[in-house]
Parts: sequence; structure tokens; C-alpha cells
Amino acid sequence: MLTDRYDLPLSTTSAAARDAYVQGCAAKLTMYPGAIEAFDRALEADSTFALAHTAKAHALLERGDAAAARESMAAAQSLAACLPAREASHIAYFALLAAGDTEAALVALPTHLAAWPRDALVLGTASFTNGLIGSSGRAGQKRTLLALLDQLAPAYGDDWWFTAHHGMAQSENGDHAAAGAKIDRSLAQNPANPWAAHARAHLSYEEGDPRTASAFLASWLESYPRHAPLYSHLNWHLALAELEAGEIAAACQRFQRAFAPAVHSGPPRGKLNDGVSFLWRLELAGQARDAAAWREMHALAAGAFPRAGMAFADLHVALVEAVAGDDAALAARTGQIAALAGEGRYPSGPCVPAVAHGFAAFERGDCAGAIAALAPVAEALERIGGSHAQLDLVRFTLVKAYLGAGRAEEAERLVRARRPLGAVIPVAGVAAAH
Repeated sequence: MLTDRYDLPLSTTSAAARDAYVQGCAAKLTMYPGAIEAFDRALEADSTFALAHTAKAHALLERGDAAAARESMAAAQSLAACLPAREASHIAYFALLAAGDTEAALVALPTHLAAWPRDALVLGTASFTNGLIGSSGRAGQKRTLLALLDQLAPAYGDDWWFTAHHGMAQSENGDHAAAGAKIDRSLAQNPANPWAAHARAHLSYEEGDPRTASAFLASWLESYPRHAPLYSHLNWHLALAELEAGEIAAACQRFQRAFAPAVHSGPPRGKLNDGVSFLWRLELAGQARDAAAWREMHALAAGAFPRAGMAFADLHVALVEAVAGDDAALAARTGQIAALAGEGRYPSGPCVPAVAHGFAAFERGDCAGAIAALAPVAEALERIGGSHAQLDLVRFTLVKAYLGAGRAEEAERLVRARRPLGAVIPVAGVAAAH
């Protein structure tokens, strides 16, 4: 029987379909272009290859094309009745994701992986920081992800794809030495793996080492395709390193060239998160507001995220609306969040509304109001989703609010709790507070 890269049997008798599917899975798992095209080639060779329909559906969903994803998922489900248990469970899991039933998917994930731990496409939906677990809204989700990867590690051995994610999870949980060893091992085995490059960027950030991050990313990105899904996000990391190093002009130029909405290589959520986060951090660092860029972000937020639903995106939309002074839109969004939470459909609970109120107060110049909103949820931010680096958007706003309120000691305590001794914090006024 034909098998995939992880030795799992595939229900197709076409070697051409298998080969194209394996190529598509490799592109999908490593964030290289061409996954959907490869799945299409697999389906040209065998139109009844249900797993190719499934993988294409999820790739379309990741791209933001929900209608096409549902069509591909329906084709997969129509072929699932006579499939072996692993493939039927695989399809059922991705059907939950396509239907937006993340709670059921969270229940199905460990059950499926306990039976078939090397089903990398299923694991790939949860293995990264903003994956299914990281976006679950639950407290302790970073520890939960690491525990899952610890459990699965024997099944993957020295696999470079798995090792990169395992190292990233260790980094997010503060085990930097173990993380560094795994990330370096993954890069040594496959230097072209963007997940390992991403993990290396995060680890350098956590260790307060922007020079190492800049040198590594600038070199690594030279060979990564410009239209690849992680290209712009990795440039966002490089811009953060440039901000920390005081290279403001270089960071701004990188934004315009590599991850502003018009040139961003990722889906709408990436365009929103990276752009909003960078523009706000630029202001926290003491730079003047780029009004035109903020108008562009406001238009993107209004068009791509008209209603609340995804906590991490809602966090960034709320900031856009605060900057725009769009009080009506901000009130409507927090109201939608409250309604969803009341129905049990917004797991992160009060965190995003609190942060939204904090951003709005800060934008009005009300530092005390920003502190009152942000400080109580500062320890619960992981429920919103995102990495520690991404959530520093909120923490650094709180630092700036403390400084604005004349509470320098509290600002310094927050900085020291978050960043290693000697690390540069790109927030104007922090150095003077030491």
C-alpha cells in the first residue's frame, strides 16, 4: 500500500496521486507555496482520493477562502464512508475545523493523535503558537501544547519538522536552553525550514538578543520565496529586532516593503496582526503616528473582520478602532464579544474587552484608566492567543501607561518580569525610569 512521509497508509492506488499529495503536505506543513496546486495534481491523478480533497480544503481555509474550503470538504466527506479508521477520523477532524466547531475539534484532537500520533497534518493544525490549542481561549494553553508535544516526541524521533515546533513550545514556556538545542538541530537537518527560522527568531527575542535575530533573519530570508506564507511575518520579526536595536528607519522601510497590507504574503489575519502591532509599537517607541498607514489598517479591519469572533484578531481590531476614534465600532465589537461569551462561544472571556478599554483609554491620554483596564488581565493574556512576543503589544502599552501616570517602579517591575536583564525595551521613557 502507498504511504505518506510519516509511513501512514493512503487510500489511493495512484503513485502519481500519492507523490503529489506528499509534495502538497510538505509545502503545507512547512509554509512554502504550492500546496493547493499539488493537491490539485493529486486529484487529477485520482479524483476519489479523499485525503487530497481534505488537505486542499484546509489549505483553502488557511488562505481565507471559506466557501471553496467547504466545497472541497464536502467532496472529501462524500468519499469517507468506506475508508479505513485513520483516514475517516482524519476527515472527520478537518470537517469540524471547516465547520468552525473548534470546541469539538479540541476534543477530537488528542483522541486522534493518541491512535495515530504520526498524522502530521492533524498535528500541524495545533503545533504552532496560534494553532488550535493556542487559540482555544483557555488558561494554561502554552503548557498544554508543550505537554502534547512532549507526549508525541517518541513517535517523531529526530524529525526536523516536529523538532522545530517542540523547540518553539519550550521557548514559549521559558525553557530556553532546551529550546535552543532543538531549534538548532532542526535547522541543521533542514536549513530551509521556516518553522525553525520562526522559532529561532522567537528565542532570540525572548533572550533579548536583537542583533542575533537580525543577522540570522536577514540571511535566512534571502532564500525564502517572497510569496511564501511566512515571509511577511518573519519580516515582522526582523522589524521588531530592528526596533529593539534602535534602527527605526530600517524597521519602517521593512514594513513598507515586506508586511504592509498591500504587500503582505499571508492571509488577512496576518496582514492585520503584523501591521497593527508594528505601527503601535513604533508609537510606543516614541515615533510619530503614520496616519495613512493607520487608515489602511482601519479599512482592512472593517472589511475583513466586520464582526467579533476570533480573540487574537479582535484584540488588533480593537486597537485599530481605538486609534481611529471609532467609538461606535469599538462599542459594537465589545458588545458582540459579550453576547458570544454569554452563549459560551468566546472562551477567552473578558480579556479582549478589558484590553480594548485599555487601548481606548490610553489613546485618550487616560493613563490611569488604561492601567485600571490592563493591569487586572496582564497575567491572563495568554488566553487571547499569540506568542509572548505578540502579547507584548499589550504589556508594553501597560508599561507606557505606568510611565505616563508617574508610576515608574511598577513599569520597571513589569519590564523585569517580562524581559531579561539588559534587554532593550522599545518603549520611550523606559531607560530613564531605571
